[in-house]
Amino acid sequence: MKLDILAIGVHPDDVELGCSGTLLKHIAQGKKVGILDLTKGELGSRGSGELRLQEAEKSAELLGVVIRENLVFEDGFFKNDKAHQLKIIEILRKYQPEVVLANAPKDRHPDHGRAAQLVSEACFYSGLVKIETEMDGKKQELWRPNAVYHYIQDRFLQPDFVVDVTDFVDQKMEAIMAFSSQFYNPDSDLPETPISSQQFLDFVKARMANFGRDIGADFAEGFTVERVVGVEDITGLK
Repeated sequence: MKLDILAIGVHPDDVELGCSGTLLKHIAQGKKVGILDLTKGELGSRGSGELRLQEAEKSAELLGVVIRENLVFEDGFFKNDKAHQLKIIEILRKYQPEVVLANAPKDRHPDHGRAAQLVSEACFYSGLVKIETEMDGKKQELWRPNAVYHYIQDRFLQPDFVVDVTDFVDQKMEAIMAFSSQFYNPDSDLPETPISSQQFLDFVKARMANFGRDIGADFAEGFTVERVVGVEDITGLK
């Protein structure tokens, strides 16, 4: 199955928080969209890795993505090395996405920046003919995505472009709340974390409102780019 967009997050719920509005918008346009999680998020203070996998599946159904896979890298201790890059390359060559969305290159959580670099390098190496991979006993064809964009997460980064997601905010928040072990629940007796309060959910919407304001939209999601982006039609820009 060939994908138009593959969103990659080091932890289950990274994609939901950072770019699920954009995914929903493109799914509504008929695009094939998938999610790849690199770890189970097993180091999280609330819940467990196995529970996060169940929540990720629930969110995937709500979003309507066509695939969601997890590479089960070790949360917190994965490395940007050959072994980890090859696992991502296998997925890139399997689904041949035109666009990859990845973690923020710099953020509060150290896994985010490390994952951003790992994914970026894997996308480049996936296009090299001398790097050979196999899946199901068959040699894979090389593939390099046309673009790698990084969604903005906890720390503010100046976006290079934003996507109007006004029509999809409610669905996005529902997908986020599929991770019920992680986010606000007044009846929970789990430890409090930086993302477990109602204030954090308010922050997520406020960040989208901030990005939307710059383009005259109610809500938007922001992205940074690795190289210059070409535009087909300047009359369609906001």
